[in-house]
Amino acid sequence: MTTTPLSAAERLRIRSGANSGQTAGLAPGHVQANLAILPADWAGDFLRFCQANPRPCPLLAVSEVGDPRLPTLGHDIDIRTDVPRYRVYRDGVLSAEPTDIGDLWQDDFVAFLIGCSFSFEEALLADGLPVRHIAMNRNVPMYETSIPCTPAGRFGGTMVVSMRPMVPKDAIRAIQITSRFPSVHGAPVHFGDPAAIGIRDIAQPEHGEAVPIEPGEVPVFWACGVTPQVAIRNARPPIAITHSPGAMLITDLLNTHLSVL
Repeated sequence: MTTTPLSAAERLRIRSGANSGQTAGLAPGHVQANLAILPADWAGDFLRFCQANPRPCPLLAVSEVGDPRLPTLGHDIDIRTDVPRYRVYRDGVLSAEPTDIGDLWQDDFVAFLIGCSFSFEEALLADGLPVRHIAMNRNVPMYETSIPCTPAGRFGGTMVVSMRPMVPKDAIRAIQITSRFPSVHGAPVHFGDPAAIGIRDIAQPEHGEAVPIEPGEVPVFWACGVTPQVAIRNARPPIAITHSPGAMLITDLLNTHLSVL
């Protein structure tokens, strides 16, 4: 008798509509991925944008043109159904947030899967470091910043970051741990004063849910895979599809295989 891997079981739940929300903490041990889907004539520019900005956009896989499968990321993945919630952009404007994009799929679509900080969170927890949004069962807070990305072709813009509050000694340890995971954003890009990176109100993230910062803690910011959504808004392709922030593709890859040390 064979058993279904935990990652595949979670994908089946998502495919059936049983989960249309955030995926933090699901399928422990397995890599989760951000998503961007673009027509083929926009894919070259977007690929170069990811290559020019590996901190916010570390590529895990790129599909073949028109193929919704991602065999290097897992068995029987169908990118049209296996993300809990999608975002559909038309001419750079968010127009819908469906749970299935089968009726929108085009023969010229290319899917890009980008590393997610949920992978290094497992390493933080294993080391005994607190991760507040997980403890509170919330989506990680994400902020649009003034940190510029390197433009490529029609794509450019500023970086999105995710935030986790920590006391200074834990922040130092978190830097050491996450530096081992460059394919899922690596070390933080900033800690301390949010205004220094253009964040006006730490209590009002543009994406995800706010978490409290307790006395003695500092906010620690990592590059985030929602960054492509800013670039898509700026580039205004006729259609683009992404994941809804926090609602990721769960892959069969193991987080431990992403560590460089």
